[in-house]
Amino acid sequence: QVQLVESGGGLVQAGGSQRLSCAAHGRIFSINVMGWYRQAPGKQRELVARINKDGSTNYADSVKGRFTISRDNAKNTVYLQMDSLKPEDTAVYYCNVKSLVFGLRREDWGQGTQVTVSS
Repeated sequence: QVQLVESGGGLVQAGGSQRLSCAAHGRIFSINVMGWYRQAPGKQRELVARINKDGSTNYADSVKGRFTISRDNAKNTVYLQMDSLKPEDTAVYYCNVKSLVFGLRREDWGQGTQVTVSS
């Protein structure tokens, strides 16, 4: 079993910054992809950013140049540095991890953390 523990989030003014972190715990053999998704009220969950094991990254167009994803493989932790936040970034942010456990591929989600950007 894999447990994802998220931290960070909260209320911030437009133009401000926040940092989210997500640590994966369990008997994990390897983690392939770590990422962050978000879901705003009335909208579908969408990819924000993801980072592969080799460090390659993908970002949603809406956050390019403002958000930075990184990971610490030794700690099985992924970070999302969010700068120049906008009110439209307000959403619940979910950590997503694709891993290999006892030879089986699995995908896990964090519990979600609220990010609210005030104008």
